[in-house]
Amino acid sequence: MTSIFKRICLAFFLLFLPLSLQAAPSKKVIVFHAGSLSVPFAKIEKEFETKHPSIDIQREAGGSTKMARMISEIGKPADIMASADYAVIDKGLIPAHADWNIRFATNRLVLCYTDNSKFADQISSLNWFDVLKRKGVIWGHSDPNLDPCGYRSLMVLQLAEKHYGMAGLYKELIANRPKANIRPKSVELISLLNTGNMDYAFEYLSVAVQHGLKYVNLPSAINLGDYHKDNAYGKASVKVTGKKPGTFITRKGKSCTYGITLLKEAPNREAALLFMDYLLDPAHGLKVLKEMGQPPFEPCRVPTQKAFNALPEPLQKRAEVKA
Repeated sequence: MTSIFKRICLAFFLLFLPLSLQAAPSKKVIVFHAGSLSVPFAKIEKEFETKHPSIDIQREAGGSTKMARMISEIGKPADIMASADYAVIDKGLIPAHADWNIRFATNRLVLCYTDNSKFADQISSLNWFDVLKRKGVIWGHSDPNLDPCGYRSLMVLQLAEKHYGMAGLYKELIANRPKANIRPKSVELISLLNTGNMDYAFEYLSVAVQHGLKYVNLPSAINLGDYHKDNAYGKASVKVTGKKPGTFITRKGKSCTYGITLLKEAPNREAALLFMDYLLDPAHGLKVLKEMGQPPFEPCRVPTQKAFNALPEPLQKRAEVKA
């Protein structure tokens, strides 16, 4: 039997093979998400793909504002967007690119460092601001225009000035932080800390836990981690760039709340919904978040009954109406 004849026979065999016996088609789900979700999402992805081997979760991480703009301004295809600040979805993607926004996790800010950081043996929750003012101390944060952790870091400094009753503290701290110490996303600061090129950096608690960093716990009055203090947090505000060049919007302080949505233009809606259901399941995705220092909402939340009614039916069992 010639090789050509063999190939013809194989082609006919595959043509008439029952669909149930053929390999399941590959399904790709594109997930844009905040950099601070990289570690838990990697684990959730692995566990999900073990259960659903025909679905390929493809993640792209970055500053939440930047990721939202890649969808709204550049038109990059994506199925799911998960933001470190739910307001990024509310203001940047709804209603043009998304219909709803589920609040699924919380966080708070801490000041990270390593054993090699200057004054590592002296810094505490009582003197951290004095250490950051010292000459020779290199500290930084992420870009407020691209990453919620960036504008949240500045809010922490503003709130610290009020909390400690130290007029001018904010300006003093910023004066000792060159623009070169501002990086596009908060997770980029981790490598600078680990290599000794930076002494201190503001990060989310979950990021510090996941990367084994030392950190200074900040008072709840300034760490943006307690939603009961949102009125007080709202006294801080940061101006960031808007959607169009030359425009600006003001972000007001509030507790760290993560949001997630399924995009209207989702290329693979069915598979994306399956992944979101797994992600928001207390026994699966939310469990991973909790284990990694990122307290989830159980159940997750939407602010109004109208928002709840807009959710796809498979996700309604994962959410409740709670402002």
